[in-house]
Amino acid sequence: MTTTMTAPIVPNFDTESEGRKLAIICSKGNLDMAYPGLILGNAALGEGIETHLFFTFWGFDMITKSRMDHLQFSPAGNTAMHIPGGDMHIPQAIMPAPGMTAMATHMLKKSIADLGVPEVPDFLDQIVAAGGHLWGCRMSADMNKLGLGDLRDDVEGIISATDFIELTEGAQLLFI
Repeated sequence: MTTTMTAPIVPNFDTESEGRKLAIICSKGNLDMAYPGLILGNAALGEGIETHLFFTFWGFDMITKSRMDHLQFSPAGNTAMHIPGGDMHIPQAIMPAPGMTAMATHMLKKSIADLGVPEVPDFLDQIVAAGGHLWGCRMSADMNKLGLGDLRDDVEGIISATDFIELTEGAQLLFI
């Protein structure tokens, strides 16, 4: 019997990023769901990729002045929740108990800070300083009865989903 070797698939990591765009839709306001979009947006900017973040539904909390410093991590319903540095999972039955969200939020913030990753508002500052664009969703603003003055000063505008689609034509799209 003869075995045929298949050549490995190797991605092409060309350095040509001119003209590339990344559009990230941030739809979640939980602390653990805020970071994936920010990390990916920051990485794209580091590669010279034009990057736009669109904050909608509960993701709108990330750019709302009165809420952005108070994002939380709720362990209720998160079956992957475990004690940091170990494999022991925390039983779901105790997750709704008083104080668990505060404890889980504190633990997550500490773990992130220990890695040198900034808190959400500071991370957004870095993204904007690197050339990233922040956009608020018109429908989310209307639902929350908020205007541009209620948002971070570096949010470029409150636009409709249609406007965002037009603005990011040809972009890679990530929905988080």
